[in-house]
Amino acid sequence: MAHVKDVAEYFLYLDDQNDGDGISNLKLQKLIYYAQGFYSAIFGSALFDSSIVAWTHGPVVTDLYHEYKHYGKSRIPEPRNIDHKKLNSNETEIIEEVFEVFGQFTAWKLRNMTHEESPWLNHADSVDEIPLSEMTDYFKTRIQ
Repeated sequence: MAHVKDVAEYFLYLDDQNDGDGISNLKLQKLIYYAQGFYSAIFGSALFDSSIVAWTHGPVVTDLYHEYKHYGKSRIPEPRNIDHKKLNSNETEIIEEVFEVFGQFTAWKLRNMTHEESPWLNHADSVDEIPLSEMTDYFKTRIQ
């Protein structure tokens, strides 16, 4: 199982390698949420073991949020010395697919998308953990 920071760093790496517009903390949180959801729907287990909670602006991994909050709304730079060997091929494949599909959207577009999805809607305004089982069930309906 991956560590959530390794997943985040891989998203930042992908954005840099693809000359992306940059990833803010808000956008990173949504990409992490989508990666967890699709991974669990496809493989039947969590991509990472950190909890995702329902915050005002959508799903958030609290520790990861605090790791990058000092960047505010700005682009988070690609970390130095990323060890890609920390992620296995299934993990990198899902992260790459999520980046390809969702990485093109702005942070606010992703935020609005999560606000229309049942995992967040079921826990909105509660700051509760969004159970992985709910995410798995929801994302199974999104796999084509």
